Amino acid sequence: MVAGRGPTVRRRRLASELRRLRDLNAMTLEEAAQRVGWSVAKVSRIETARVGITSPDLTRLLDLYELDTSKRSALHALARTARMKGWWDAYANSLPSDYATYIQLEADVAFIRSFDNVLVHGLLQTEDYAREVIRSALMALSSPAEVERRVEVRMTRQKLLLREESPIRFWTVIDEAALIRQIGSTGTMRGQYVKLLELADRDNVTIQVLPLAAGVHPATAGTFAIMEFREIYDPAVVYVETMTSSLYVENDSEMYWYTLAFDHLRAVALGPDSSKVLIEKMLEEST
Repeated sequence: MVAGRGPTVRRRRLASELRRLRDLNAMTLEEAAQRVGWSVAKVSRIETARVGITSPDLTRLLDLYELDTSKRSALHALARTARMKGWWDAYANSLPSDYATYIQLEADVAFIRSFDNVLVHGLLQTEDYAREVIRSALMALSSPAEVERRVEVRMTRQKLLLREESPIRFWTVIDEAALIRQIGSTGTMRGQYVKLLELADRDNVTIQVLPLAAGVHPATAGTFAIMEFREIYDPAVVYVETMTSSLYVENDSEMYWYTLAFDHLRAVALGPDSSKVLIEKMLEEST
């Protein structure tokens, strides 16, 4: 994906949808440009998200592609918000572009299904736990102030789960190994267990623990998150993070494999109630 400081995620999603509509109508760039009386370069720049698009111009394209009236309002709303800045822009100078892009996507998500085999997911971390993780990931290459900025960003992201109006749905399967792994002090781990138990009581959060006894499973390759969005034109995407970059999987067949893997994981993991019992046991044993 393009760096978060370039075209916004919303502009890129609109551009992608316009390309899809043109393809559905079996038109080349040249044909579309000729039909609306524009240069090929203008259509190309819009479809590659190099420039935005005005509402009248968007209407002309949607007329050309004969898009049903009931489906147009969402695309016009996307065009209007494509230039809007989010809270993360205040941290633009300190966030890696891949991370900034992910945060923009996450801000529009409706449902996340996540498998976490190394660490507790960032949306569920306590401040102390997050600080230890971020400090370790940066490997002393950044200042303490930079670490604190990253912690602040992570805590701000969690408002997606906690807001009163339309909080995101979040379903995580956490490998037991991630909960056993000592991150920071005993107090840090105790605080993390407490937070997991508190979040597990929320209607929009489901937490399951994959026990070590479950053995081998389809997701031995590592952590992934399936992200589903609120708008009908926004297809789901799988987010896979590596040490140096991020991968977004959008191919239907590959999406199916990740969905199938998550369904297998939640089937062999402990149920939500049994998972809470296990985390409570870990909390007791950490005293």
